[in-house]
Amino acid sequence: MSIYVTKPYLPPLEEYINYAKDIFETHILTGQAVSGPKIKLLEDRLSVYLKVKNFQMVTNGTVALQLALKALDIQEGEIITTPFTYVATTTSILWERCTPVFVDIEPDNFTMDVKKIEEAITPKTRAIMPVHVFGYACDVEGIQQIADEHNLKVIYDAAHAFGAEYKGKSLLSYGDISTLSFQATKIFHTGEGGACICKDENIHKKLDLAKHFGFDGTNYLCEGINGKQEELNAALGLAIFDHIDEIFARRKHVSDYYDMLLKGKIARPKQQENLKYNYAYYPVLFENEKELLSVFERLNKNSIYPRRYFYPSLNTIPYLKDKYECKISEDISSRIACLPFYPDLTDTEIETICGLI
Repeated sequence: MSIYVTKPYLPPLEEYINYAKDIFETHILTGQAVSGPKIKLLEDRLSVYLKVKNFQMVTNGTVALQLALKALDIQEGEIITTPFTYVATTTSILWERCTPVFVDIEPDNFTMDVKKIEEAITPKTRAIMPVHVFGYACDVEGIQQIADEHNLKVIYDAAHAFGAEYKGKSLLSYGDISTLSFQATKIFHTGEGGACICKDENIHKKLDLAKHFGFDGTNYLCEGINGKQEELNAALGLAIFDHIDEIFARRKHVSDYYDMLLKGKIARPKQQENLKYNYAYYPVLFENEKELLSVFERLNKNSIYPRRYFYPSLNTIPYLKDKYECKISEDISSRIACLPFYPDLTDTEIETICGLI
């Protein structure tokens, strides 16, 4: 049997059916100007669980970033961001006709290097879009201080940060807007989906209107898109949410077992102090790309498939007009990978993976 880098958690089928059956009775699959009842229920439960306000579901994590830019009236100009992330962070900026400006990462936990942000600010800079990569916290205090000094908005791509806390506060509560992905590979998922958490109530309402075509039920009040989530996905999310504590407990066990078997044998990111980690991924850092590829070849021959997160460094992608040098990101991206990591991974499978490494 093959072992892949991740395997989506699925609840017992009968539990999903229990949540979905009244959808078939009411025929309410989605909302027009407002979200459907399952979406509202899931939003309420997640808002309480994550200890955040102004929480709303959207179509996916990429649309969440696009809606965040739109809701903050950022339709042109430069967005300072990180090259070490999934390409959606960059393409959401480009899609909204803005320009990504890359600053390098710091070498311990691979988040944006705050010391390099100010030198990237120009009169065209409108916002900072950092990423809590692998669930490790950005320097949220340092970033906010810079944003306040230069009158910039902060949008966190928090796709990996579900359930993470910093200094006893949800990591999702920092910045003007934080966005989540509920794609199937994430800790908590709805098959496909995402969310936005807005600091300001008025921005929250503006974003909600924009994701419903700008339609309030009577009139079209602004430009908008179809950015809403639908009921069958929400039913899956509700059934999965009932097991969220079990999911986190299993992920912690898998991470701890990897730690025990690999201690002193391979490098790992450094976790920040005061961070309640969420065990989003299990990244490991090889000495060089040659070593990484050698290990991949051995694992693949045994039907085990880790994945390179995140390669290549996004400052090198070919369709960018401007070129940026980000030596640390380019180095890290060439030799980092995520090992198979999901709740159902057994101790025996972990032992096999570590033995081959």
